[in-house]
Amino acid sequence: MTDLNRASFDKYIRSVGVRQIRLACGLVLFAYLLSHFINHALGNISLDALATGVRYHTAFWKSLPIAMVFYAAASAHAGLGIWALYQRRQFRWKAIEPIQLVLGLSIPALIITHLAGVRIDDVLFQHQKLYPQVFYSYWIIWPYKMWLMFIVLIVSRVHGCIGLYFWLRMKAFFKTAAPFLLAAAVLIPTLAMLGLYQGGRRVVHDSGTPQWKADNLSRRQVGTAAEQDIIDSIIEYFLIGYIGLIGFVLIARGVRTLNERRGGMISLSYGNGRTVRVPKGLSVLEASLRNNVPHASVCGGRARCSTCRIRVIGDCSSLPAPSRREAFVLDRVGAGGDPAIRLACQLRPNTDLSFFQIFRPDVTTASLRKAGSVRIGQERYLVSMFVDMRGSTTLAEQRLPFDTVFIVNRFLSAVSQAVIECGGQPNQFVGDAELALFGLNTNPQTACRQALQAAALIATNIDELNQFLSHDLLKPIRFGIGIHGGEVIIGDIGYRDHQVFTALGDAVNVAARLQDMTKGLECEVILSEEVYKTAGLPINLLPEQELSIRGRAEPMVVRLVANARMLSSPRLAIVA
Repeated sequence: MTDLNRASFDKYIRSVGVRQIRLACGLVLFAYLLSHFINHALGNISLDALATGVRYHTAFWKSLPIAMVFYAAASAHAGLGIWALYQRRQFRWKAIEPIQLVLGLSIPALIITHLAGVRIDDVLFQHQKLYPQVFYSYWIIWPYKMWLMFIVLIVSRVHGCIGLYFWLRMKAFFKTAAPFLLAAAVLIPTLAMLGLYQGGRRVVHDSGTPQWKADNLSRRQVGTAAEQDIIDSIIEYFLIGYIGLIGFVLIARGVRTLNERRGGMISLSYGNGRTVRVPKGLSVLEASLRNNVPHASVCGGRARCSTCRIRVIGDCSSLPAPSRREAFVLDRVGAGGDPAIRLACQLRPNTDLSFFQIFRPDVTTASLRKAGSVRIGQERYLVSMFVDMRGSTTLAEQRLPFDTVFIVNRFLSAVSQAVIECGGQPNQFVGDAELALFGLNTNPQTACRQALQAAALIATNIDELNQFLSHDLLKPIRFGIGIHGGEVIIGDIGYRDHQVFTALGDAVNVAARLQDMTKGLECEVILSEEVYKTAGLPINLLPEQELSIRGRAEPMVVRLVANARMLSSPRLAIVA
């Protein structure tokens, strides 16, 4: 258990990168923002409700452990935002990403007036500035601060919601939750601003009385002019320092760009004849965007997905080692053991590089949520069943085309209904034949049992179809079934809009060969020994035979079923 916990902890540590830290800090700040907004919304009720709400709000966020977490998160998030400005070499992303960065960098400059006037003032002079004092200052003394507060609310909310969107859009539940999240993202800030407006109106109305001023504008509550000058100086120096820091980062970016160009250029070859020259230091994804080369990147280069990954052609020994985050993502998709597979958003080559993209450039978040990782490509154990209608060629010669299509469709419907009812999935239709897959959502043993149950139910459904068409058919419809299980590759195969989800591998080919051999062996079903044993059927109940399968060097042990209906017999009860 200790080793298991240690392995889980090591895996978790590998998954943590700069962006994950920034996300965690952002969630803490977003929680504070949400709490503050809900508090503001109480202004729609009364000033007393505002006072009650702020009492609980401050009691929670000013408690020592929570305050330490909050200020650590605020400092780290702001610092990592500055680092993101310096680190990013390419800004030609979708518009929403630079908007998020600009909004995030503007928040410290916008919030400092409110922060210094309330929080720093409380620390330095122990003034008890609550909603009445703040409303009086913002609505009467400095009206521009009222609009500044509304701008801060909007900017911080939009910045936080964009960050949440980038994080949650990869989650399976996002499509269902999106309308509710959007409603909350619109309603909560709106109610908060209305609450501030209503509270401000009440203060403006009540502040004209001497009693109200005596109760709310004492020196203990608002301080003196000299103390306010100190607060104003803090705001001024902060803005000068912050703007200077942003300028320093921009200058540092320029110096870095000059150094990178002096350090030499490298060539990136995309495997399709396209080659670009870029300075050393750019990631492969940044190089693609800078040169208008389409490149898949659902998460926007945040190492949260693997859609930007590439396969390097040639020697990989000169490449920089993957970061912990890159290694974690590659391990998660089963590519960690292949040094030629890298994330384009994380790989910053120092030498010429040849590669090709694994995913199509038009892969989107919506398509990933709709398809899932299985449709992108995965290796797993499946049971393949091929079902073929006998005599369809003769049937077509004796009937009109419409009648032939009608009968074939009824046959395929009978097969598909049996497959679905038993837990399988109809996959491909080739003329009058069908490929069905079992095990997409179950274990191998269950998949084998489902395939055998489906074969018996197919026979029952075909019997009913023959009875229904007895007046139209010269001979009853006959069929052959081949069943085999094994490791296959599943995913979307095809070109652009002409893609289908299917399975590739030896197990699928063998199932098709077994179905062909039912004709010569005069039986309805041939199932491999692999499926027979995995399903847990009684030993030696079905006849066993060795067959030479085209494409396989060694003969294969199979079980012959003359009548598929017997697979539902109580004698074939599954061995526990």
